[in-house]
Amino acid sequence: MADYESLHRQCRTLESLFDTKLTSYSRLASTITRNQNDIEAGGSRERWKDVEGEVEDLLEKLRETNDELLALSNNPDTPPSQSMSRAIQRHGEVYQDYAKELRRTKVCPVSLLHEPSSRDTSQTNVQHTLDKVNLLSGVRNDIEAYKSSAADSLLAERGRIDSSHSMTDQILDQAYETRAEFSRQSMSLASINSRMTGVISTIPGINNLLSMIKSRRRRDSIILGILIGGCLLLLMSYMSR
Repeated sequence: MADYESLHRQCRTLESLFDTKLTSYSRLASTITRNQNDIEAGGSRERWKDVEGEVEDLLEKLRETNDELLALSNNPDTPPSQSMSRAIQRHGEVYQDYAKELRRTKVCPVSLLHEPSSRDTSQTNVQHTLDKVNLLSGVRNDIEAYKSSAADSLLAERGRIDSSHSMTDQILDQAYETRAEFSRQSMSLASINSRMTGVISTIPGINNLLSMIKSRRRRDSIILGILIGGCLLLLMSYMSR
C-alpha cells in the first residue's frame, strides 16, 4: 500500500496548505470589503487575485488527489482496510468542506461567515467591491479624459480666435495704410491743380492764345473740307461726260 501512503501524505499536506492559504484569502477579502478606498493604493486587488488563484490551484490539486484515493479504494485487486476507507472518506469530506468554505468566502467577507443573519442582509462581497472600484476608477478616468479633452478644445479654440484677431488687425492696418495713401495722392493732385491754376493766372494772354490756335485749326479744317468737296465734284462731272 505504498501508493496509498504517498497519496495520504500528499492529501494531508495539501489540506494544511489550503487551510493556511484560505485563512489569508479570507483576511484579505475582509480587508477589501472594509477598506474600499484603499484598494488601488494598497494593491489589494492584485494580491487578492494572486491569492485566489493559489487557493483554487490547491483545491484543484486536492480534488485530483482525492480522486486518486477513491480510485485506489475501488480497486478490487488491492482492497483497502477499514481504517484506510475511513481516512479516504474523511479526506473527501474535508475536500467538500474546503470547497464550500471557498465559495462562501468569495460571496461574503470573513466577518460574516459565522453570522448567517447578518450575511442575509449584507449586499457587500469581494467581487462587488472590486467591480465598484473598477467602475469608480473608470468614471474618474473618463472625467479626467473629458477635462483634458475639453481643455485642449478650449486652447485650440482660443488659438483660432487669436489667429482671427491677428488677421483682422493686419487687414485694418492695410486699410489704414491705403486710406493714408489716398489722402497723400489727393493732396498731391490738389497741389498740382493749385500750381496749374497759379501758372495760368500768371500768364493773362495764354487763354487768348489758346483760343486763337483752336480757331485757326477749325478754319484750316473747313478750307480743307471745301477743297476736297470741290475736287470730288469736278471728278464726278468729268466722269459723267
